[in-house]
Amino acid sequence: MSLRHAVLGLLAEGPASGYDLMKLFDVSLANTWPATQSQLYSELGKLAEAGLVAVAAEGPRGRKEYAITDAGRAELRRWITDVEPTRVTRSDMLLRVFFLAQVSPEEARGYLRNQAGLAAERVERLEGIRPFVEDGDDNLSRYGRIALEYGLRLGKAQQEWAEWAESQIK
Repeated sequence: MSLRHAVLGLLAEGPASGYDLMKLFDVSLANTWPATQSQLYSELGKLAEAGLVAVAAEGPRGRKEYAITDAGRAELRRWITDVEPTRVTRSDMLLRVFFLAQVSPEEARGYLRNQAGLAAERVERLEGIRPFVEDGDDNLSRYGRIALEYGLRLGKAQQEWAEWAESQIK
C-alpha cells in the first residue's frame, strides 16, 4: 500500500483539507498505514501535480480542500483490483526468536513476555478506535470495522502465541 492510494481512498469519500485528512488518518488508517503531516501534505502536492486530485475550494489562511478527480478514481480502482498487495515476509521479531538460545532462558522468556505485552497494547489501542467506526454508517466506518476486526484478531493471536512461546522455554 502506498500513501498515495491511502489519500486517494479517503478523498474518494469526499473532499477534505490536509488537516481533515490528518484527523481521518488518526482515527482510521494510522494503525494500517501511518503518515506524518509533512508526508501527507507532500503527497497531496504530488497527487495534484499528477492530476489525481484537484483543489476544490480555498479558504482563509491558504486552507485548501482537495477532491479526487476522475483520473484519481481510476487509479484507485486500478490499484484495488489489479495490483497484488505486498506480503511482508520479514519479521525481525521472529528472527530474534530463532536465536533466543543465545541468551539465558530468563532473558528469552522476558523477550517473549515483552512481545505479548506489546501485542496486548496494540489490541488496547485498536479497541480505542472502535467507537469511531462502530456508530458510523458511511463507507469508511463500514469497511473500517472490517479492517479493525482483522487488527484485533491478529493482535490477540500474536499475544496468545507469545504467551505460549514463553511457556515453552524451560
